[in-house]
Amino acid sequence: MAVQTYRDALRDAMYEEMERDERVFLMGEEVGHYQGAYKVSQGLLERFGERRVVDAPIAEGGFAGVGIGAAMVGLKPIIEFMTWNFSFVAFDQIVSNASKIFQMSGGAIPVPVVFRGPNGAARQVAAQHSHSVDGLYAHFPGLQVVIPSTPADAKGLLKTAIRDEPNPVIFLEGETLYGLKGEVGGADDLIPFGKARIGREGSDVTVIAWGRCYYEALSAAEAVAERGIECEVIDPRTLRPLDIDALVTSVEKTHRCVIVHEHLPYGGVGAEIVDQIQRFAFDALDAPIIRVGSRDLPMPYASNLESLVLPTVERVVEAIEAVTYAES
Repeated sequence: MAVQTYRDALRDAMYEEMERDERVFLMGEEVGHYQGAYKVSQGLLERFGERRVVDAPIAEGGFAGVGIGAAMVGLKPIIEFMTWNFSFVAFDQIVSNASKIFQMSGGAIPVPVVFRGPNGAARQVAAQHSHSVDGLYAHFPGLQVVIPSTPADAKGLLKTAIRDEPNPVIFLEGETLYGLKGEVGGADDLIPFGKARIGREGSDVTVIAWGRCYYEALSAAEAVAERGIECEVIDPRTLRPLDIDALVTSVEKTHRCVIVHEHLPYGGVGAEIVDQIQRFAFDALDAPIIRVGSRDLPMPYASNLESLVLPTVERVVEAIEAVTYAES
């Protein structure tokens, strides 16, 4: 295994799949000559040319629709949003068309399109550019929602997403993770959807986290370990499908659960996980499940206020202490 950045792992996934399958192409704002807003598509235009690396105008509804139509006639488009905040302009295309066509056609028309790009808050990009959209898109049946936390998962899950035939995939990349380094597998190391990963073994509390928040959870687990509290940190990897069996198995071992996510707390994936755990592992719980999410308000611009809105290690530690009845 080689050590790569999260950014390079994504690029290599696209490069290898475009080499493997001539139906795969990339379209989005600045993906070609500028080589991507975050340089994820660096080198692809030079290798594959303008027919397969297509610079689109600032018209997300338009090029999302082109991608959906191309998928319907047998191509394998990768549609990049410069940020997932801009996907709201294409919301009707994604929700009314991409998510429904396969089912409404009785399985006759697959829609193998991957929508990908940076998700969540960066640093001081204010309310209109800081949305974490995982809870929003996971609400809709017909969409698969993937959110890799590590470079290895970024590559392996993106390759799986590109090869998926019938279903559109929402692929959410951590906007602050592009420079993160880690070991990455080879061209044949695909990661299946619906298979959670245990990032840290523990016996006292299950901490479920994904994306950027996975690292807040790991840091919090290290902090409380000094006091003898051992956390099991689980990264679901995909929110649709969700590996609820792995989450329940962990809760049955630890008897406590904290969920950490960046999106807003009202509704959302965290609430869905709480519901499923209390249905399938109620008798195993020794404390109420606690969710740690972003504060329930639009993101402020000021750096000091932004840090108060996002989940932090300190807030995760407080939640772990609460469910384990530990004194601060």
